[in-house]
Parts: sequence; C-alpha cells; structure tokens
Amino acid sequence: MKAGGTMELQKALQAIRTKELQSIYLVIGSEMFLQEQVRTAFLERFSVGKDDLNFASFDMEKDPLDMVIQEAQSLPFFGDQRLLFVERPFFLTAEKKSNAPEHDLDDFLNYIKDPLESSVMVIFADVDKLDERKKITKQLKKAAVVIDVAPMKEADVRQYLQQSLANDGIEMSREAFDLFLRLTDLQLSKAMQELQKLRLYAGNGNKITKEIVLQLIPKTLEHNVFELTSDVLKGNVSDALRLYDDLLLQGEETIKINAILISQVRLLLQAAILMKIGYQQANIAETLGIHPYRVKLAMQQARGFGEKQLAALYSELIENDYLVKSGQMDKEYLFQLFVLKHGKQ
Repeated sequence: MKAGGTMELQKALQAIRTKELQSIYLVIGSEMFLQEQVRTAFLERFSVGKDDLNFASFDMEKDPLDMVIQEAQSLPFFGDQRLLFVERPFFLTAEKKSNAPEHDLDDFLNYIKDPLESSVMVIFADVDKLDERKKITKQLKKAAVVIDVAPMKEADVRQYLQQSLANDGIEMSREAFDLFLRLTDLQLSKAMQELQKLRLYAGNGNKITKEIVLQLIPKTLEHNVFELTSDVLKGNVSDALRLYDDLLLQGEETIKINAILISQVRLLLQAAILMKIGYQQANIAETLGIHPYRVKLAMQQARGFGEKQLAALYSELIENDYLVKSGQMDKEYLFQLFVLKHGKQ
C-alpha cells in the first residue's frame, strides 16, 4: 500500500489489518458507517483503547495543529508505533470556521514531507469533496494513503445490504426491501443501524414483509409528506386527509407540513422540466445538488403529470402559504380545502 493513491475500502481495511502500515492516511467521505470501519480497523490493529498512551485524538475545530505535530514527533510508549486520529480538518475544505484555532500549515507541510515511521496519523475528512486548489490538500494527498468512504451509489448500497441480509440468513421480500431502502433514504449508515431491528425480528425464523418494515422502521415527516404528495397528485382524498390528520395527532404543524410539501412539489416540477430537455438522473442530481436516489423517486412521481399541472399546484401551495402566514385563512381549513380540490372527480 503506497502513499499518493486512493484505495478501495475493502482492500484498505485488509491492508490495515495485515500489512505494513504507512505514516499518513487520509480518509475522505461522509458515509459514517464506512468511516467507523476504518477507525475500528486501526484501533484493533494497535490493540489500543481511546485512553491508551499510544493513542491520541485531535479535533481541528478545537485543538491547534501544532499539538498534532508535537504528538507525531514523540516516541511511542513501550511499542513500535503510536496511533493519531485527526478529526474535522476544515482547513482542507473551502469552509470557514470563526471559532476554530489558527493552524500553522507550514509546519504541518514540513512534517508530511518527512513523517516519522513511529507515528501513524489518520486524518478523517468527513466531507465528500476537499478544496483541491489548496496547497495543503495537494501535498497531503501526495503524502498520504487516501481511503474513500464517500456515500455509495444505489446499486452498491443494494448489493451491500443484500449481502448483509444473506450473511444473517434474513429473508425479505422484494417489496419490503425496496421500502426499507426508501425509509432509510438509501443511506448505508442509517440502513445498517435499522438492520439491527430486522435481525432481532428475523431471529426466530420470521420472514420480513412490507408490513413488518412499516412496523419496525420509523417514518420521518419527509417520508410521510412524500406519501401525502403522492395521494394529492393521484386525487386520493380520503388517504391524504387521513395521513394529514395522523400527522397533526403526532404534533406536526400544518405550516411545516405545507413547507415540506412545497419543497417536494418544487422538486417534482424541476425534475419534470429537466427530464423534458433530456436530462438523466445523474445530470438532474448534479444540477439540483441533491442525492440521486431522491431524484429517482421524484422522476418516478413526476411521470404522468404535466409540467403545467405541477406548476399550477406549486403556485397554489405558495399562495396558500401566504394566506395562512398573513392571517387571512385558517391553516387547517385551507389545507383540507386544498386536498379536497384536487380529489378525483
């Protein structure tokens, strides 16, 4: 494993566990489940706990970089190497931090050019993109072994979860699996956390059905409003009003529900316009700056509805929001009126 290149995660984990370690690692990406796998691999390789003398962790939004360099240049206690974790290195991004320490990057640049073999420094950049224009970023990527823990693509998440289910002997219907993906927003970290509930349920040989997923995996307000949007578009008045009443009973505010509904319909309208001019899922996701899976769901929902219909719906929601906030109409009455207006004739 040589510095200056990007390693696929599974190969990197295997190398951390079994091969000679390098002096500097740079872990880039916001997928926390994958990031934790890297952390665990290093801690197990060193057989250290977080209070061990040969382990130190630094938060770059609180601790000065000089402390990292000083620790890296210190000899290990009763061992061959020391392990250092460097968290939240905002200086590798374009982000500004007003209350963070002023870091001396020159000394750090000098260190990474000639790091000590007795220290293994692991820098966790919890972002999916660094500022490549910065000298520190360029030099660090040359000096370090780069490990990619960015969020996986849909196909990779599906495959990873299907393999996890197979390893655990969990039987799940296709319909249940697709719902599970939607309720966990295709986020691997969230899915692996919620998978614990399915493991417990399936421990007695139970098959996971769509109904079981609905019982075990909580719906967020955004998930409920996604269904509410679908009911409104299809003219399913009774389903839409039932879901709306359920949300009110759960303590949700009509204004908040309406705001998310506006956001959802705006996304459908944007997807419809971009699809019309030939944009594909990846292009739309990049243009709008949102997760490709959300775009996929929006594209599916927008199909069958005209651009004018979605634009009119969006304008009506904006107008209703104004009427409520200006005190001209009762919020619950107006929302119910809106749903009834769009019911099937």
